[in-house]
Amino acid sequence: MHYTYRFRLDPTPEQRELLDHHRDTCRQLYNHALNEFKQIPKSAGTLNQRVRQVRDQLTSLKDWWDELNDVYSTVAQAAVMRIEDSIKALSQLKQNGYNVGSLNWKAPKDFRSFTYIQSGFEFDSKNGQPVLSLSKLADIPLIKHRAIPDAETVKEITIKKESTGEWFASFTVGDKETPEKPTDPDRCVGIDVGILKYAHDTDGTAVESLDLSDERERLERAQHDLSQKERGSANWERQRQVVAERHADLKRKRRDFLHKLSNYYATEYDLVAVEGLDAKELVELPGNSRNRAGAAWGTFLRMLEYKCEREGTHFAEVDPRNTTKACASCGVKTDKPLWVREHSCPSCGFEADRDANAAWNILSRGLKNIGVVHSESTPVETALPTDTVVSAKRVIETGSPITRSQRLRVSSQNSESSDDTLKERTASAVSE
Repeated sequence: MHYTYRFRLDPTPEQRELLDHHRDTCRQLYNHALNEFKQIPKSAGTLNQRVRQVRDQLTSLKDWWDELNDVYSTVAQAAVMRIEDSIKALSQLKQNGYNVGSLNWKAPKDFRSFTYIQSGFEFDSKNGQPVLSLSKLADIPLIKHRAIPDAETVKEITIKKESTGEWFASFTVGDKETPEKPTDPDRCVGIDVGILKYAHDTDGTAVESLDLSDERERLERAQHDLSQKERGSANWERQRQVVAERHADLKRKRRDFLHKLSNYYATEYDLVAVEGLDAKELVELPGNSRNRAGAAWGTFLRMLEYKCEREGTHFAEVDPRNTTKACASCGVKTDKPLWVREHSCPSCGFEADRDANAAWNILSRGLKNIGVVHSESTPVETALPTDTVVSAKRVIETGSPITRSQRLRVSSQNSESSDDTLKERTASAVSE
């Protein structure tokens, strides 16, 4: 697997101008290369061969393009090879049913990054300050909020300017071996995601959704102020910067919450079962689409999947149909409108929180999907637990929705009051 460590740069005003000049030179090179590429007929070779033909012209370009000599060689090559990556991305979108056009020239606002590949960079420390040394650029201070393990080799570095004006460096490390997944998972959990409770799992943890209403209000006020400015004026540009900062604040808090929550489940359990949701289709449904989009379920599932792969944890996506309707005790389906928050089975009389009932159905299907034969300490022993509601703010502050001792205590308490029928049904799912 490939991993990326992202650090914020802290360049001086002179270095910012230099980075902008470097970025714009790469943009002009990309546009020139795209024009040359379009003149090469498809019969001249494969996509990669045609792009390489353009890349091989770099040496001759430097004879008359003086500014290109200020760009490190691998950076210039990467700028040209972006054409191939962009065409492949468009082809993938087209295969997925999107109506896409062809590549166009990049405006300054649309070309925000450049990449050093294999060489031309050095991660060092000068006078106690972490510094990123970039060939033909400068030694740029950066904020090192975490360390890159010595065993990992940095393959490339991407320098990017965000819409807020901030600069970031993304360090991509090479292939890293992932641990093997346990053949007999011990700690298993099923997760049901929602809006009122973002995540409700079979261990009794119910994590509240992140409240970003204040951030949204600040963003709306900033957008309203921007609409009152004359477009293109100095005041408009300053206010546009404020709007970009409000957007970035929203995005960072949401992603911080999702990263920490997904990391908790990936590291605490041997098997994580979730619903295979089509987030795009859910957002397009009428009514409440803003909250569904803000929940970012698709992002959460992607984060959870790759972190489970990284930690050697089983990740099971199950069919979401009827996970809420079916009784976790006897399997009888009962229609429940959204406003009904409790599950009460008319067949066996089993009662539970509707999300907890869905989480257990998800876990049961997840165990079947990966073919688990048995487990020494499975959720069979706990049945449906009493909810432990955790604030989303606490997840952001601590990075863990519930401590391991609390989780074990909740499981122990719920084990004593578990339903025998539910135990039998979950045991049957494990043994199948």
